[in-house]
Amino acid sequence: QLPLAGSRLCLYEDGTELTESYFRALPPHTELVLLGPGESWRGCASDIERLLAAFCSQQGAVVEAARRLLTDERAPHRQKLLADLIHNLSENILAEDKEDDKKWFEGMFSRFKNKSSYLRHSCESRMRGYMREVSGFISNVHPAARDAYRGIIGLMADKLKSVKYNGCYFDRREEEEAARLCTAEGWFSCQGPFDRDDCPCKHSINPYSNRESRILFSTWNLDHIIEKKRAVVPELAEAVKTRDGREVNWEYFYQLLFTLDNLKLVHIACHKKTNHNLSCDKTRIYRKRKQTHEIS
Repeated sequence: QLPLAGSRLCLYEDGTELTESYFRALPPHTELVLLGPGESWRGCASDIERLLAAFCSQQGAVVEAARRLLTDERAPHRQKLLADLIHNLSENILAEDKEDDKKWFEGMFSRFKNKSSYLRHSCESRMRGYMREVSGFISNVHPAARDAYRGIIGLMADKLKSVKYNGCYFDRREEEEAARLCTAEGWFSCQGPFDRDDCPCKHSINPYSNRESRILFSTWNLDHIIEKKRAVVPELAEAVKTRDGREVNWEYFYQLLFTLDNLKLVHIACHKKTNHNLSCDKTRIYRKRKQTHEIS
């Protein structure tokens, strides 16, 4: 049904246009594409482009087509691709409450009534864990400095409580803070290893989408760029020990331990356990005392 004038025959694989002699030299069962006037074909990658475009405009149709293909598919690799496609597109991202996505909450404590409350609780648990590590380091602090160290721990704990343990980082309803890590829809992107500006593998995840993604997200790490155990906490202990009348800038250490100033969200495969070889800023360890002037 195509007009002869302007029609072309191309290889499906890479879009190479065929001449008559090239056509006769092709092996049997070579996949071809017949193009009408004005049409183009850049190879099988064009199929991927059209599939990606269909995700937004015809998501339901793509899922149904993939399910039909899966029923007859026998090749393990193709089965895996189709199953993953169905899984990733059959999401309920916008649902927030338990009544609207009960499967997402399977295996969780009944006290969680919405997705944001669970993700917020998970972040709070991480921050509490960091606080326990800081508190547990007191046995390594010089005995004469332990009371001062306890005082700083108390100040940090009070500040953490006042901001609800920074749970807003993973609550999509707290847009201003959450936007520093994810989009409004709840997509989180890996920020890459400590020595890179971006993730080379482009890891991303939406823990709000389905139960499996929620579980997998728990394996992602908040990586301290200036390392907590190797640098920040030992430097804090040393600062308290050698303060010699100076005031320790505990808020600087708080920022390094508990805020996005020094935390990056990374996929577990991008979390490097090797020494970062980074240290605290020596100029910020102590506060500058305010000078007072007597009025004569």
